[in-house]
Amino acid sequence: MDLRILPLAVTMMAGPQIVAAVILVTTARPVRVCLTFLLGVAAATTAGVALALGLCGLLGQAVPPGSPADPGSAASVVQLVLVGLLALVAVKNVVRRRTVEPPKWLGSLMEAGPRKALTTGFLIILFMPSDIVVMLTVGVNLEQHEAGLAAAVPFIAATVLIAALPLLLYLLLGERARRAMPRLREWLTTHSWVINVAACLIFIVLILTP
Repeated sequence: MDLRILPLAVTMMAGPQIVAAVILVTTARPVRVCLTFLLGVAAATTAGVALALGLCGLLGQAVPPGSPADPGSAASVVQLVLVGLLALVAVKNVVRRRTVEPPKWLGSLMEAGPRKALTTGFLIILFMPSDIVVMLTVGVNLEQHEAGLAAAVPFIAATVLIAALPLLLYLLLGERARRAMPRLREWLTTHSWVINVAACLIFIVLILTP
């Protein structure tokens, strides 16, 4: 797998995903709850990349993906389409920045237990549109390089590591970190459009960089 794909792990957790991780640190049993959340994130990322790789493999039999350096290859066309979609998403976030509200389900995580945290970690990755795009991109990259799912382990590990950052801060700083998490949560919630736009721009740069 192209190592330039690794930074896409940042976009996997941009938006409600990282906000959910922050909220779970403020629950009554943060360590246990966060660990099950991370398990859900790991399982969903692995399953999503596997599905994307399988889909790209099936499409590759009908339309060869071609070389990553070939601008006319099917994979390059798909990447350009992704760039266009990401640009539209970025513009949409900027235009709607004053009216964007956080998903209502985020508030329910304040009282989440391990089972709900596991389910949230799984669903928030596997069914988030932005994450689906990222995992499809990873699948295309793996297919281009004729690599298997094992080659995506660094990407999966990087995604889980980013999801674990709030928990790691809590373990390192203790109650000071836990007291700071509500303020961080509020900032992330009110500035979610900034995070989403930044993630889209990072994604676009990574796709277009030769």
